[in-house]
Amino acid sequence: MTDEQALRHLRRANAIAASALAAGHHPFGALLVAPDGETVLLEQGNVDAVNHAEAVLARNAAAMHAPEFLWDCTLVTTVEPCAMCAGTQYWAHIGRLVYGMEERALLTLTGAHPENPTLDLPCRDVFARGQKAMSVIGPVAAAEAEIAALHRDFWARR
Repeated sequence: MTDEQALRHLRRANAIAASALAAGHHPFGALLVAPDGETVLLEQGNVDAVNHAEAVLARNAAAMHAPEFLWDCTLVTTVEPCAMCAGTQYWAHIGRLVYGMEERALLTLTGAHPENPTLDLPCRDVFARGQKAMSVIGPVAAAEAEIAALHRDFWARR
């Protein structure tokens, strides 16, 4: 996936996050991109505290596609996946990840908010404990400000 494709997909994921926000959910968005780096196969906004956008997307992708196909796909998400979402991506066999903003940066915006008890566990650390060579790109500096703005506004009002 080129830098241009990654940025375009991150902006789409942020639009999905804005739609989740408009529907009354936390502003997280994810999409699954086919091996060609262009085709979007699935989109998912956040649902609730245990059905994060990335985890729901990964479970749906695993139900729809063979692991061999998913290994060459990319999960694109606004914020670095938490340990639950990284684990779900790992088990779904989605081989690549692109994210816009670090989870630690999200923690800075949310503080000790009870609706987002952030785990300080980078996804790279989760993946490193597994037996697959997961590819991770992020944070993507060109998308961080846009993603952070959506979260800053949301968490300031909570």
